[in-house]
Amino acid sequence: MSAFVAVDLGATSGRVMLGVVTGGAGDEHVDLTEVARFGNGPVEIPGSDGTALHWDLLHLWRGTLDGLRAAGALARERGVEIAGIGIDSWAVDHGLFAADGSLLANPRHHRDPRLSGVAEEVLGRLGPGEHYGVNGLQTLPFNTEFQLVAARHDAVWPLVDSIRLIPDLLGSWLTGVTVAEVTNASTTGLLDATTRQWSGPVLDALQREYPELGDLRAKLADVVEPGTVVGHLTERVQDATGLGAVPVVAVGSHDTASAVVGVPAKDERFAYVSSGTWSLVGVELDAPVLTEESRQANVTNELGVDGTVRYLKNVMGLWVLSETLRTWQEAGTEVTLDEALTAAAEAQPRRTVVDVDAPEFLPPGDMPARIAAAARAGGQPVPESVGETVRCILDSLADAYRRVLHEVTRLSGRHVEVLHVVGGGSQNELLCRLTAAATGLPVVAGPVEGAALGNVVVQARAVGTLDGDLTRLRDVVRRSSRLRRYEPQLVNG
Repeated sequence: MSAFVAVDLGATSGRVMLGVVTGGAGDEHVDLTEVARFGNGPVEIPGSDGTALHWDLLHLWRGTLDGLRAAGALARERGVEIAGIGIDSWAVDHGLFAADGSLLANPRHHRDPRLSGVAEEVLGRLGPGEHYGVNGLQTLPFNTEFQLVAARHDAVWPLVDSIRLIPDLLGSWLTGVTVAEVTNASTTGLLDATTRQWSGPVLDALQREYPELGDLRAKLADVVEPGTVVGHLTERVQDATGLGAVPVVAVGSHDTASAVVGVPAKDERFAYVSSGTWSLVGVELDAPVLTEESRQANVTNELGVDGTVRYLKNVMGLWVLSETLRTWQEAGTEVTLDEALTAAAEAQPRRTVVDVDAPEFLPPGDMPARIAAAARAGGQPVPESVGETVRCILDSLADAYRRVLHEVTRLSGRHVEVLHVVGGGSQNELLCRLTAAATGLPVVAGPVEGAALGNVVVQARAVGTLDGDLTRLRDVVRRSSRLRRYEPQLVNG
């Protein structure tokens, strides 16, 4: 038996999982155990230009090391050897490093207020159609290229020698080797979606329009594909974790890329919702869709494992619900998630449906007030109770999934017969039922730890424990998962 450590970092929490691969050829499955969990979230820091949002990177690093130490202890207890480590996380955010390898500042958070209006300015200069024709990326205000433009006047920018996305950054601290894994790199706006390499024309255009950026290509590491062994744990990390010279594998380092590997599909006729803080709704393709119609629909082409393309669209996701619960808690009204979902199930269906992708739902703040304002603006009943508010959120999410699924299947020509929901949102029974009803498709919910499973099976194949293509890896995922199927039907409660 071989064991693998999946470090899975989300926008609200980080987890370290030990995955043990058992079973013979054709019957392998993965036994996943969470060995560590730690909180994550934006940290507000006052500055000369107002409040800035950062990530607490050192907290994530400490949590990762603690998790590796715990994984090693559990592996020894079970009598298995750790054969690999892989890191996946959210996309676009990055750290800036000086030439001596020192971190210049904690990474900015993608909800940082200084990004307002930057995307429009950049695309106005570069030409949105030409730009999309290269990177195929959905225009979101926090794409890495827009963050870099916003950072060009920072005091530390002249010192920047290396730009590292979060999983690559932590991997470089583990191994001393810096790479740019392609699935996360494809969310930057700087990658050519067809060649799967950094785009010279995009980088040249940014440097021409914003000379303060300097030579961006020199600041970016070479691109590698998932399944690449980046390096081995340094002696210092070995001492800190009690592990040996374990290889670190570049998995699908964008958590959605790993989650899509973790979709337990039997064939290509599937769509997926990677449901968490963000929801990503899409299909898996062999080539990007770079048409003007696709750009106008704001659909993205993010690159996946084994040369695939994740043709998808971001939906605001369960962020709206978690921020609503946080707002109530801060106001002195303690509402648990279970209580909120029970109340929502009893509320009138589709009484109020809002556009959860509207920009006002992006930043932290009083989410119930924003939902009420959106309802008023749309001439709909204003949710007042907990049940009405949460039902509005879930009905609105299901409606967004329906709308996006129609777009991506129409624009890609992909025929879909089942919708897989993976990630934390797969545990939300009401949302899954509403999604099946809204889309008219059967929903298969699970695995909850889709990203961790996808992370582990890519590692296992990289070191020879597993073999085969994505279909074969998904067979392993399916045997390792508890799944629930929801048939499309009218949901009254």
